[in-house]
Amino acid sequence: MAKGHRSQIKKERNAQKDSRPKAKVTFVRLSSTKANIVLNQIKGKDVNTALAILAYTPRYGARIIEKLVKSAVANAEHNNSMETANLFVEEAFSTKGPTLKRIRPRAQGRAYRIDKQTSHITVVLNER
Repeated sequence: MAKGHRSQIKKERNAQKDSRPKAKVTFVRLSSTKANIVLNQIKGKDVNTALAILAYTPRYGARIIEKLVKSAVANAEHNNSMETANLFVEEAFSTKGPTLKRIRPRAQGRAYRIDKQTSHITVVLNER
């Protein structure tokens, strides 16, 4: 059964625009599992608490996610005119990006492959 013309379907889909402030970083040289360990610590927390947690988390991903949260806060202030004190991290997730494949020489002419993972990290904020 047809649901309408393609342009009508696209118009309906685009009308449901998400107005929550968010920030996304793509192709980060960090595996999505390692990013999710840090992201799970800040989900549901208010922005100031999340930034404090990230400042004292001794992981490489924490620096990247800290910049990402600050970017999402700036987007909320400038684009959506939201108050910083009322913001909290509603969603924080990371998806798998393309893998960089590298070769490691081994004994007797063999070559082992090293997979260098990348990820796409997204942080979505909302007001309480």
